[in-house]
Formats: sequence, C-alpha cells, structure tokens
Amino acid sequence: MRNSTLRRNSGLICLVIVGMAIAGCQKKAAAPPAGAGMQGMPVQTATVTLAPVPQSSEYVATIKSRRSATLQPQVDGRLTEIRVRSGDHVKAGQPMMSIDPLHQQASVDSTLATERQKKALYDYNTVEIERQRKLFEAGITSRDVFEQAQQAFDNTKADYESAVALRKTQEEQLAYYSIRAPFDGVVGDIPVHVGDYVSSTTMLTTVDEGKDLEAYIYIPTERSSQVRLGLDVDLLDTSGKLLEKSKIDFLSPQVDSMLQGILVKAPVHATPDILRNAQMVKAQVIWSTTPMAVVPVLAVTRQGGRASCLSHTSRMAIGRLSRLRSRSAIRLATATPSLQA
Repeated sequence: MRNSTLRRNSGLICLVIVGMAIAGCQKKAAAPPAGAGMQGMPVQTATVTLAPVPQSSEYVATIKSRRSATLQPQVDGRLTEIRVRSGDHVKAGQPMMSIDPLHQQASVDSTLATERQKKALYDYNTVEIERQRKLFEAGITSRDVFEQAQQAFDNTKADYESAVALRKTQEEQLAYYSIRAPFDGVVGDIPVHVGDYVSSTTMLTTVDEGKDLEAYIYIPTERSSQVRLGLDVDLLDTSGKLLEKSKIDFLSPQVDSMLQGILVKAPVHATPDILRNAQMVKAQVIWSTTPMAVVPVLAVTRQGGRASCLSHTSRMAIGRLSRLRSRSAIRLATATPSLQA
C-alpha cells in the first residue's frame, strides 16, 4: 500500500518536471537571436554645399554726429537767464541763454554818442567845403583857404566813418551775450545755473540734431594694406544683432599717434531710437567674401576640444571647423561638396 503511494507521487513529480522543462524550452525558443543587438537611432543627412562666407574682423566703433555742437560763451559774464531745458527741441537762432550785458551795453551807448558827435562835425564840414568851393571859384578866397577846408572835411569824414565802424563792432559784441541755437536740434545736459559766472572755457550745453551720423572705426596698422574705401561694415549691438549695414566712405591718410590705428568712417542712417551720438557699438569690417563648404550646426560635435562633423560614409571627422557664422550653418576648414554631414 505504501509502495503504491510512493510510486504514484514519484510519477506526478516527474510529470511536473517534464512540463516545466518543455515550457522553458518554448520560452527560450521565442527569445530573439543572440547576435541581433540594439536598434540604432535614425539620423538625418545633409549634403555639404558651398556658400559665400565673409572674412571679417570685429572692432569697436563710436557713433558721432556731424550736426552736434557744444555751446560755450564768447564773452565773460554772469548768467542771468536760461530759457530752455534739457531735452527741448530748438530751432536755429532761437535764444537759449543770456549773459549780463550791462557793461557791454554801456560801451555801445558810449560809442553811439561819439558817433553822433563825429556826425555833427562831419555835417558842418560838408556844408563848409561847399561854401569854400564857391568862394574860391568866384575868386574871393585863396587856394590855400580852400585846401585847408578840404583837409578839415576829409579828416572829419574819416573820424565819422571810424566811429560808425566802432559802434557796429560793439553792437556785434553785444549780440554775443545772447546764446542762440546754431541749428535745429535737441538740447542736451545743462550743467550751469542762473547766477554762475561763465567764461569762454565754460560748457553751457550741447545741441544735437540726431542726423548725419557716422561710425568712427580705428583699424590696426597691420591691416593698412587691406583697408580701402567701399569695404562693407556691419554695425552690431552687444548681443550681436545687426543694426545697420554700411560702407567705408572715409580713410584717414594719417595714423593716430595715440591709438596707432587708421581712422575710417562709415555713414549711419539709423533713427535716433536705434543709434545715438557718442554711442559705442561693434563694427564688423568685411575684408572679402569667399565660397566655402557649410554644414548645419546640429551636425557639429566637439571631440578633443575641437569642433568636427562626421561623414555619412566613413563616420570619421572630415574637417576642423572654423568659427560659428550663424545658427543654421558653420563653415568647414577642409571639406569637399560631395561629402555628407
């Protein structure tokens, strides 16, 4: 009885072991082949093409206006009136400030009185010379008396003309006590106040028209053989955004002794809200434009500290990359158009 039970349990255990073995074989057969490996990520390819790439150098440029003036008095005196404020728009000839003119006005009044005195004497000698001429022609007076009258007339005439010229000079000098706008523009900072004593070295304010701007660029003397009129210039802000394209229209014949650079100028037509007088910007002087191979930026990898890209066929680096030109493409130092990136 016991033996029959042991035989029955042993048979059941064998059946279970055989079933597990069969299931294991089926799962192993369903597994993928050993040499299959992981699937690769799909990539896009692009043909390397030739595109014009500018060869340029970057410098610091200063924007200056040809219609910008620093106002300084031509006479000394105490400032009595300021008629404008910073930021005001003024017209040419508009009075802006006044300097106490009392002393100069006294000089004008004095010369005017002298002129009147000379005029009275001149008028008397004008009548006298005509009377002496008639007497001389009638034979009543001698030639000597007539010549003395003629001499007196000439002297008084010269004295009167001198007095008139002196009076005009003093009046013109009086006009300097009124500071006027030299042209239409915007008033800058006003560092002086009413009551200040000013002289010919005192800066009163500035007037800027905001037009006829120029970019002042100093080119190193090492580039003297390359710089020439007509070269393209790109003006950029601090973030590299293009503000305006221009061309060199002035080339200095001399080298600046302090900077050891050659001054070049490029006209600027941007509005005042983009570029202002005395503003400093970046200037890219484009020496030449050469067709070169370019590839998309996303195809670039850095290996060993150098930027490189891989060809579709060899998967090896095909060239060392020069500096980044844009967000979409960079140029290759050595590459051929037939390669793909």
